[in-house]
Amino acid sequence: MVRPKTEEEIGILRENAIIVSKTLAEVGRHIAPGVTTRELDVVAEDFIRSQGAVPGFLGYEGFPATLCTSVNDVVVHGFPSDYVLKDGDVVSIDCGTVYKGYYGDSAYTFPVGDVDAATRKLLDATKASLYKGIEAAVAGNRTGDIGYAVQSYVEAAGFSVVRELEGHGLGRDMHEQPGVPNYGRRGKGTHLVDGMVICIEPMINAGGKSVYLASNGWAVHTSDRRKSAHYELTVVVRKGKAEQLSTFDFIEKDPTINF
Repeated sequence: MVRPKTEEEIGILRENAIIVSKTLAEVGRHIAPGVTTRELDVVAEDFIRSQGAVPGFLGYEGFPATLCTSVNDVVVHGFPSDYVLKDGDVVSIDCGTVYKGYYGDSAYTFPVGDVDAATRKLLDATKASLYKGIEAAVAGNRTGDIGYAVQSYVEAAGFSVVRELEGHGLGRDMHEQPGVPNYGRRGKGTHLVDGMVICIEPMINAGGKSVYLASNGWAVHTSDRRKSAHYELTVVVRKGKAEQLSTFDFIEKDPTINF
């Protein structure tokens, strides 16, 4: 059963969302060629704890880190490591928090140094598709309307949607119902009602939609080893227009961050 959140719960989720949003910006300030993804993980954990929250991913179902750091052909769930970021890479930073008993969750794909035009097009289209999905996250619609909005936009741009992964509800658990696929048919799926809190997170590949799971049981790679992008925001389903809880403003209004 999908339970809408009370306004009090939404207030706590909003606080979480701002902490996560600020964490992504703090990590973004450190992304550059020569930096390891493990260093970024330390930055994130320190910042989250400084805000009075705790990392939401660390230890979740055995996940060993604060961030998912997914580089180039890794779609999601990459482990922070001694990998040194290189000029032209992209790195998806997916971050979660726990604060006052509720979760926060958001993701952003950062270019590292200068990326080529094809990579920039992938990043721009993926982020734009997220906002298309948010436009469809209104009471009276269904999850299929969100998925259709994302899918139709990115496929028209020449990219493909990962089928095996999806967005989700958010609350006292990180992954609650409903699932929110990034593909689908209008008028199909779970009914959206006022007060539902969901994470919409397009995972879009430059090449084909096929993916595979790495031997560590976590990292998901594109089968053709081409790049992937991932953006995620938390929203409240409302009548007429969704309310956005997390934001990319802390990243995109900071002139020191390459986005």
